[in-house]
Amino acid sequence: MVEIVRGPLAESRHTGHAVICDASGIVEAWGDPQALILPRSSAKMIQALPLVASGAADAQGLTDEQLALACASHEGAPVHVAAVEAWLADLGLGDDDLRCGTEPSRDKALRFEMIRDGRTPCQVHNNCSGKHAGFLTLARHLKTGPEYVDPVHPVQKAVREVFEEVTGATSPGFGIDGCSAPNFATTMQGMARAMAWFATAGQREDALSRAAARLVDAMRAHPLLVAGEGRACTQLMRAAREPVAIKTGAEGYFVAILPERGQGVALKIVDGATRASECAFAAILAGMGVLDPAAPEVKRFLNPPITNRAGHVVGEIAAVI
Repeated sequence: MVEIVRGPLAESRHTGHAVICDASGIVEAWGDPQALILPRSSAKMIQALPLVASGAADAQGLTDEQLALACASHEGAPVHVAAVEAWLADLGLGDDDLRCGTEPSRDKALRFEMIRDGRTPCQVHNNCSGKHAGFLTLARHLKTGPEYVDPVHPVQKAVREVFEEVTGATSPGFGIDGCSAPNFATTMQGMARAMAWFATAGQREDALSRAAARLVDAMRAHPLLVAGEGRACTQLMRAAREPVAIKTGAEGYFVAILPERGQGVALKIVDGATRASECAFAAILAGMGVLDPAAPEVKRFLNPPITNRAGHVVGEIAAVI
């Protein structure tokens, strides 16, 4: 899918799988559509479905910004941290009630400021803290216990139920994500199908579909909260020629929801390289006409240059799909 070109040679290559689906099935595919994967944080919109469909979001009066954070892999910038802290305060909870674990802020300015000030990272700085605030909101609504990341907890049972519904298949199992929550496995086709289901959610009136449409709208309205300045999800959503919700996941995963087309896209780079997943995903969306390949904010992911220590351009990262 992606080559790292230096001089006359493709010095390195990254392989992968990608699937585009609509409501009727596969539209186009590369690699193996039946490859079994863990979607990692690309599944956050699915994990947020019970929060909205159950009525928990409305009962707590959650805003679109908070729904975007529930789907986010944010960089722990001040805007993200403040929003999650305010959400927890509204619940009467604090950092210790999260179960995502601590993580240094991925926002360079805040991270260096905290180092200079001798402040240690908290769980709110974790890129998944918005999702976990959503889990806590749902747990409170369901009147369940505090260990909401336990696979047998009612929160995770609800997540698994909707995950299997939107992917169209029973999940064969799960891995524990970096934030301690179960991450359910499915196929490449299953994830693309799920994203197509999200893309057509606005055409249906059932509670789960209405929840999906709200989450997509929230992501599109608040791309900065979904990731952060300079991040691929935020930049590509802003640059798109049509409405799109984009979400990355660890280990080379990406998904897109295209409401105007009723299509979903899923991508997995086999070796998990982010440099390859960003490039290949930008190439697929550019090939579909969703992105302008000449736009500067797209080119930085589509064909990033390779520079040497002297600052000379000596190669590029290029998609070959």
